[in-house]
Amino acid sequence: MNPVKPHELVERALELSRADGCVVIADEDSTANLRWAGNGLTTNGVTRGRRLTVIATVDGAEGTASGVVSREAVTLDEVESLVRAAEAAARDAGPAEDAQPLIPSRPASADFTAPPAETSAEVFAAFAPALGEAFARARKNGELLYGFARHEVTSSYLGTSTGLRLRHDQPTGTVELNAKTADLTGSAWAGAATRDFTDVDVTELHTGLTRRLGWGRKRIDLPAGRYETLLPPSAVADLLVYLSWSSGGRDAAEGRTVFSKAGGGTRVGERLSPLPLTLRSDPAEPGLEAAPFVLTHSSGDNDSVFDNGHPLTATDWIRDGELANLLTTRHSAGLTGLPLHPPVDNLVLETAEQSSAPTLEEMIARTERGLLLTCLWYIREVDPATLLLTGLTRDGVYLVEDGEVVGAVNNFRFNESPVDILGRITEVGRTERCLPREWGDWFTRAAMPPVRVADFNMSSVSQAS
Repeated sequence: MNPVKPHELVERALELSRADGCVVIADEDSTANLRWAGNGLTTNGVTRGRRLTVIATVDGAEGTASGVVSREAVTLDEVESLVRAAEAAARDAGPAEDAQPLIPSRPASADFTAPPAETSAEVFAAFAPALGEAFARARKNGELLYGFARHEVTSSYLGTSTGLRLRHDQPTGTVELNAKTADLTGSAWAGAATRDFTDVDVTELHTGLTRRLGWGRKRIDLPAGRYETLLPPSAVADLLVYLSWSSGGRDAAEGRTVFSKAGGGTRVGERLSPLPLTLRSDPAEPGLEAAPFVLTHSSGDNDSVFDNGHPLTATDWIRDGELANLLTTRHSAGLTGLPLHPPVDNLVLETAEQSSAPTLEEMIARTERGLLLTCLWYIREVDPATLLLTGLTRDGVYLVEDGEVVGAVNNFRFNESPVDILGRITEVGRTERCLPREWGDWFTRAAMPPVRVADFNMSSVSQAS
């Protein structure tokens, strides 16, 4: 017998449902990975997985309750127990605060009944030989390469009792490459996000790492303080992804975040940057394509299971330096009077004139004295009212003088708010796709520019290396 297909699990769950409303999501995953250390491959593998999520809604005198249950590797015979568990969870729960009518039906995805998309080791057909060549160069240079590459494809099938039948295939690929000196005293990192590994240039990544290891041959100790600082795209992404996660409309309207307006309301319409910066999301962004409809397995501050299937469109969060929109569900939009803008799984920051925007190398060349970062890590929130974050620099902080990198300096702990940083950016470079280092396990679809920030607060020297 052929194994059950994902869409058949969805249809079976909806057929068995006795709830007033039902949402079913079948996720079919396949993952391929490579790992390497000391200039040699260590492990590789391919995995498959399946998860079925049933969301039951039950109407009552005091409102509509919801129950959510997910299970891995569900067979057709196990669907009924999952459906009954979700219905029982809904009956045991109180009314859901975010309850809304389920999204009405619209034309089904043309490939809803097609087999799920899959990845395999073939995704590394060009990448793996290029990596082998990098190992050879590293051995010749007296370097050691460490890292991993991962490619995942998730096919999600969404069905509801209102008639929705939608599907989305999401490929996600990441590469992280560390180069170290033979004595392990120097380290440099580079990362890339990709949909299919055809656009990952291993030689370019390795060449950049070798260059930075060369910069690190001269060590310079600097004290804590405020420095003009060049942030590369990865570091910018880590800061603005956290800003995006913190931009809930309801929290802002209720006075709990940096986007709350003194005296009540939100800061929508206020200028956050003197520069014409736009922070936006678009499910159809080339190279960063994401689900074009809400696809959520649980309700949270900025997500609602009742919104599953709602269409997503291009949204400006900051437009020409002004706060334009905040994250909302249908429920929170109704509470706050803000437009409905659910999260989209990508993020782009850009300046208005991309054609004339400088590269990071050009920004270094016009720096009199400042710091050049590689990336940030261990980022934690200190104060939600200002979105003050703290964290550490990692894998290379460099001193730039008279347009040249003159050496590597010690690591620092920083204390900064991404909102404040937006107001102190003095130069913006060319936007490029990048991998957020800190948040790469949760958010990979980002495109950011390098930026120059005045008086970046390096609050203390760190002994981390």
